[in-house]
Amino acid sequence: MKNSVVIKSNKSGMTVIMAPEVPFEQLLSDLAVKFEESARFWGAAQMALTLAGRPVTPEQEFQIANVIMEHSQIEIVCLVDLDGDRTRRCEKALNEKLMELSSATGQFYKGCLKKGESLESEASIVVIGDVEPGARITARGNVIVLGELKGTVTAGASGNESAVIVALTMAPVQLKIGDLVTKTNEKGRRLGRGAMKAEIENGEICVSPIKKSFFNVINSI
Repeated sequence: MKNSVVIKSNKSGMTVIMAPEVPFEQLLSDLAVKFEESARFWGAAQMALTLAGRPVTPEQEFQIANVIMEHSQIEIVCLVDLDGDRTRRCEKALNEKLMELSSATGQFYKGCLKKGESLESEASIVVIGDVEPGARITARGNVIVLGELKGTVTAGASGNESAVIVALTMAPVQLKIGDLVTKTNEKGRRLGRGAMKAEIENGEICVSPIKKSFFNVINSI
């Protein structure tokens, strides 16, 4: 393990240099140990991750990021890729995935919702952007906000208590699922670090973190 993984800090976050000859599963195991041992050093932080030393697939990139987040208090906010062609391919794949999700869930909205604006959906809705204080979303199904949620959201508006609300940053004024409502969050306090999911458990709305890659967050809804 000593020579299989080297971690270096950089201006935007960290670089993980991986030995090319080590089997990938062994590399993941070594990463887990390495970050558990250095968790106190890194502390709780949001970082960009750069991978070097060996070629990896997008799926392997997400596996590496997940291992780091699961064995430390680090939140990987993005993967830095210097390969322009691969970046464009990833952006294309992301857009295709979002359009597929839009088709499956019923509605797809790109843009920020500002104070006084509202959005309604007869099914589920995916918002690519922020929901500012004073903005409101109402949906009969799930609500997914790929940005900062600081407004008011109602999911399961028809009384569906199995609906969920997901946001990359969860700091809402108020959440409602089915007939249950959270207390008003007038100070805009963040309900945890990183991507969060709100759902009904034991008769109340519970908010919990999602320590998964972006695509796994989408696929979990």
